[in-house]
Parts: sequence; C-alpha cells; structure tokens
Amino acid sequence: MPLLQEGRKYTYADYLTWPDEERWEIIDGVPYMQAAPTWQHQAISVELTSQFNANLKGSSCRVFAAPFDLCIPDNEENDEKISNIISQPDIVVVCDQSKLRKTGYFGVPALVIEISSPSTARNDKLLKFNKFEQAGVKEYWIVEPDYKLVSVFILQENKRYGRPEVYAEDHKIKVAMIPEFEIDLNSVFV
Repeated sequence: MPLLQEGRKYTYADYLTWPDEERWEIIDGVPYMQAAPTWQHQAISVELTSQFNANLKGSSCRVFAAPFDLCIPDNEENDEKISNIISQPDIVVVCDQSKLRKTGYFGVPALVIEISSPSTARNDKLLKFNKFEQAGVKEYWIVEPDYKLVSVFILQENKRYGRPEVYAEDHKIKVAMIPEFEIDLNSVFV
C-alpha cells in the first residue's frame, strides 16, 4: 500500500486498492488501521451473531459479522466516492437487502454493534458514535469485554442518541427493533 498522505480525503475506491490482509476503516475520509481482534472479542462476536441469526430467521432483516464493509454515503454520493466507510463493524443488522452489494452494505443499517478494545475505544465512543447518530442508525451497541458491559444507544425522535441503557453480564437486552427478542448476556461474556 502506498504511504498515506496527510490531509488527503480517502474514498471507497482507494480502500478497494489496499491489501486484503490489512483491516482499515475510513471515517470522514481519514483511514484508520485496525488491530487483529482477541479471542475474547471473537467469542463475543460469534455468540451475539448466533443469537441475532436465530431470532431474525423469517424476517426481512439479516445479521453480518466482520469482515463486512459498511459504507454510509453522504447525500447522494456514488459508491466509489464514499468517504464514510465504517469498514468492518463487528456486527451489523440490515433490513433493506436491496442495499447489499459488492463487499457489504451501502446505506444506513438498523443496528450496529462494536466490540470495543483499548485500541478502538476512542473511535467507537466518539467518531463512530457521532457518524452513526448523524446517519440515523436506530440502535448502536458498544460492548466492553474487559468490564463485561454493553451500552445500548437508541435514536430518539430528535435524531439524537438518548442516554444509554447499560447492561452487565447477568442481564438480558431487549432489542429495540424486535421487541420480542432478547439477547442473553450470560452466554455472551466468557
């Protein structure tokens, strides 16, 4: 990969030229390299994805786990010009399958889950939080494996995330988009 140029705004077209073995995200045109996830991270991701998958069967919604690109266009950008690639969020639930193409989803998903680590916490809690809120992602979860906590943000009528509901390992989370569905955190945290 060529050296990144400071001040340059990168796009999805640039992202597609980067090596597959490297994990990158582009937020507001700025690329961020991602570290490899820990086994705990992967175990949490597999369990959450499994619970979502089991409960979404028969619905119009689908769950995807990283590696899976999420491209959120500003206004009417065409795919190659998109500079808000929240590439490879840990878990994404999408309900408009017409926006599935190429390497992932091009639009605003119903729900995003990030499994945070010390190296990703700032982006998860600040940059991505703001981008997801601005884009209109209805539900955003931040999972903190070290503390065995999940913060759930729900988009309010004023198009802002309200105060989070915080859940511990012995709780169940009602999924806002599917009220009859609960995530059992006892089996999520290892």
